[in-house]
Amino acid sequence: MRRRAAITSVGRFVPERILSNHDLESMVDTTDEWIMERTGIRERRIAAPGTGTSELAAAAAQEALDRRGIGPDDIDLIIVGTITPDMMFPSTACLVQDKLGANRAWGFDLSAACCGFLYSLSVGAQFIETGAHDRVLIIGADVMSSIINYKDRATCVIFGDGAGAILLEAAREGEEGFLGFRHRIEGNGAQYLYMPGGGSQKPPSHETVDQELHYVHQDGRQVFKYAVRRTYEMTTGLLEEHGFTPKDVSLLIAHQANIRILDATGERLGLPEHKIVKNIETLGNTTAGTIPLALYDAVENGRLQKGDLVLFSSVGAGFTAGASLLRWSGLRTDGRT
Repeated sequence: MRRRAAITSVGRFVPERILSNHDLESMVDTTDEWIMERTGIRERRIAAPGTGTSELAAAAAQEALDRRGIGPDDIDLIIVGTITPDMMFPSTACLVQDKLGANRAWGFDLSAACCGFLYSLSVGAQFIETGAHDRVLIIGADVMSSIINYKDRATCVIFGDGAGAILLEAAREGEEGFLGFRHRIEGNGAQYLYMPGGGSQKPPSHETVDQELHYVHQDGRQVFKYAVRRTYEMTTGLLEEHGFTPKDVSLLIAHQANIRILDATGERLGLPEHKIVKNIETLGNTTAGTIPLALYDAVENGRLQKGDLVLFSSVGAGFTAGASLLRWSGLRTDGRT
């Protein structure tokens, strides 16, 4: 019988500081009404200056370990989905491994913007399914405030900081766990959502700083059109591949980019409100953190029951797009067994 991966624990961390729409009204030319209408965001969490992504990621991972009842030495692999690493190198995963004291683990970062967590989940599942590893930590974390221009009202109202973590282990007898995924990238969309400065093409310099190239640049209209179309195609394609229809879905946990994208996706899939997780109002778009944070909320609010069919989806810079499907097995709290 094929060995499958299951999510056995969850953890999260969000900074204490809240940046509300009313706060933004005093910073840029915007209003609470405009932001709510366009994005569905009322407030977002912002990390203190100088806070690295590894701090948020390690805190979320530690909660996942504590809930599971295991220690850092029980972890084989750490994968961190992020586009805001503490530094160019070493990887955020290295820093998280050190903070946790996970001395047996190896790890790496995966850069896929808003699809960072979903792609990391698919990669981590392969290590479980092949039997190469028994416990894999998957973390989606970003300190987006570190790359946002708070004079640009088109982007500064959208993003927040946060981290979510899950633990992957082998599904037990009778559990289906991770069923499959469908991912793609389309590099011709890079021009619509990107950060032009800081890489090998335009290394940091006085000129790149003066030109404000180290901030997120986005064409919101193009991103919206792509997200709605591609999310529908990816999710329905994945469901059909595994013999399901949208009616079989118990819960959609999608990237929290914009309330209008979430609503449009739900409408196209024919999903009622109670089958869609939405926490964008209080957390904003935390990029790689949105899906694990939304999953955490679903668990805490009792919205997942054993045997539920869970559909994940995301679209982000790249363009990147993806969907994953799993049968919820429930969390484990029995320690190393």
